[in-house]
Amino acid sequence: MIRGLFDKFSSDHEEVHKEDKHEGSFTHELIAGAAAYQAAKAYNEHCEKEGKPQDHAMAKIETKGLDAIDKIKAKKHAEEQLGSYYDNELKN
Repeated sequence: MIRGLFDKFSSDHEEVHKEDKHEGSFTHELIAGAAAYQAAKAYNEHCEKEGKPQDHAMAKIETKGLDAIDKIKAKKHAEEQLGSYYDNELKN
């Protein structure tokens, strides 16, 4: 029983604790950079038309934050799987 339980959840454990990082490809970075440039340019032109001063503060999303979110989701999924496994084993 214990060994079977270990085998069942070892893949879930690896999924939670693996260290895969979110990495963008060069093409994605190039497209994102071009889109960001065009958006900033259009916004600056809009501000000039309205006569408003420009604010260059930008918010950044770090991929490390996304890794943490994925880890939390994987942990929650593993806990749900464990709960359903115990429910099924206790019913049988």
